[in-house]
Amino acid sequence: MHLTTEQKKDIFKQFGKSAVDTGSSEAQIAMFTQRITHLTGHLKTNKKDFSTQRALLQLVGKRRSLLDYLKKIDIERYRAIVNTLGLRR
Repeated sequence: MHLTTEQKKDIFKQFGKSAVDTGSSEAQIAMFTQRITHLTGHLKTNKKDFSTQRALLQLVGKRRSLLDYLKKIDIERYRAIVNTLGLRR
């Protein structure tokens, strides 16, 4: 993957409770968003890479289900992560 350990810790520190908090919904959504951005850029140059395209669709589905869960549990945390990451429905 393209992210180093330090970059992951920064993402977890920014969106989770600490640098080692990898389990919170916000931290996982932020990590999935970084991976989705990377794979989207890869697919722009490699249009026929269908295995990457499938992986991208799976990541989008996982992120969507986590966002739906967060919306059901705590709407304010959902709105905060959507505004921070610039996601749209």
